[in-house]
Amino acid sequence: MKSHGAAVVLIAANFLSSCSTFIEPPVRRAEAYVPPPIASPPPGNPSTWPLNAPSIKAESAILIDARSGDVLFQKNADTRRQVASTQKLLTALLVARRGNLDQCVTIARPETLAEPIKLNLKVGERYPRRQLLEAIMVKSANDACAALARDHSGSESMFAAQMNSTAASLGASSSRFVNSNGLPGSQYSTARDMARIAYHAYRIPLLREMMLKQESRFRHNNGRVTRLEATNLLLGASPDYTGMKTGYTNAAGRCLVSSGKLNGREVILVQLGSKTKYIFADASKTMHWAPPSPFFFAGNASPLLGDRAN
Repeated sequence: MKSHGAAVVLIAANFLSSCSTFIEPPVRRAEAYVPPPIASPPPGNPSTWPLNAPSIKAESAILIDARSGDVLFQKNADTRRQVASTQKLLTALLVARRGNLDQCVTIARPETLAEPIKLNLKVGERYPRRQLLEAIMVKSANDACAALARDHSGSESMFAAQMNSTAASLGASSSRFVNSNGLPGSQYSTARDMARIAYHAYRIPLLREMMLKQESRFRHNNGRVTRLEATNLLLGASPDYTGMKTGYTNAAGRCLVSSGKLNGREVILVQLGSKTKYIFADASKTMHWAPPSPFFFAGNASPLLGDRAN
């Protein structure tokens, strides 16, 4: 009996030992849905798409749905080029995200040297961040821009590093910025990247309020008032247009990021490398062309976009 009992104990021990090394097969779990990137290119990423889109003069352009981020039209959207003051949308985004917009900024000498569009701010003057930010969005004031960049990060170069880091986090990975204002330098972006940046700026109510203003009044410390007229001429043409940012340098050409509410759809249009006599008319034409919303439904085929989940 004792030998039989010992055998039973040995068998049980061997069984438990084998169980202790048993590896349970992994449980398959449904993967979380990851939406496509904002302004994700259509299949094959053709240089110009779709073929029935309006012809415009800009060297690079893209039209996206401002709510979903879907691309409705693109032309050389991934070509790197300078984008002039349209990159102030990223500057404004960083400043607005930091907050405390009623805190004052003391003007330093480097800001007073900014050219060519400026408010002629003086060393030692103090202005709320909000007031300087509005001057950027309405009139593209470069001294106000430089002051906010230094206030945010300590210097222009450190602010540019923040711009690059933020741009990458937004999916704008084909961009490199070296200053806050878009004046010529060894920097570049693309129409697609600028659409991604604009998409996020569009989601900040304060920025949308500022970029919609046709004029603003900047009160200097000495009581003098400067009237600022919007550089975006679309604003006076129709309430369909809701703002964003203009830009121009010899290197970049005429640039415009514009937004509008047309055909039941909110859209954002980026045009880079155009000319003054074409850019606003092309913006109007392209935004009015945007197919009515909803253009397609999640999981369904669209005649222009093809199958794509929203």
